[in-house]
Amino acid sequence: MVEIQDQIDLLHEADHPLRRRGATKRGSPETGTSNVTKFVEHSSTQKARPIGPPDVHFLRAAEGWLELGDHLEANEELKKISLQCRFHPQVLLVRWEVYAREEHWEFAHTIAHGLVALAPEEPVGWINRAFALHQLQRTAEAWHALLPAARKFPSNPTIAYNLACYACQLGRIVEARQWLERALGIGDANKIKSLAQQDPDLKPLVEAKLI
Repeated sequence: MVEIQDQIDLLHEADHPLRRRGATKRGSPETGTSNVTKFVEHSSTQKARPIGPPDVHFLRAAEGWLELGDHLEANEELKKISLQCRFHPQVLLVRWEVYAREEHWEFAHTIAHGLVALAPEEPVGWINRAFALHQLQRTAEAWHALLPAARKFPSNPTIAYNLACYACQLGRIVEARQWLERALGIGDANKIKSLAQQDPDLKPLVEAKLI
């Protein structure tokens, strides 16, 4: 897996309405604030009801600390948010990021599962939930958890890319190649190919000269 910032940069430049860090190592290819997901999305939760002051200020402060690389201070800001706003999708997304940076993947999985329940029409929860499972060495579960999202969000390059990674790690080389081809066709092919060639999860494809 490559560093999250590389994945974020790719997502920002991808020709698709996505975002991450989300993500922290496997999140989304367009606009994000995380560093632990391959491609992670953050923009999608903007459709939820707006958060008013002072909670929105605490949330923005937490996001700012994450951008500075300090998840501990980000966590302190999240603690200031009122109880009624703590389950807002945007707050949960930042909470997921904090847990991801701390590598508390069980908690991260729980948060992402909640995101899927609260905002099933947004890809970020699906992507982050599967990523947490992968980090927990439960890659087969990650594959099955993310597969429905591929049908739900057929134009999302992050989902296709991550499925390629999971398939590759499960020994499904042919399927991995097919999902990678799909990601290349959806997003910025040059950027995604460059990312894939450095991604340890896709090493079997590289060694087989399939990338």
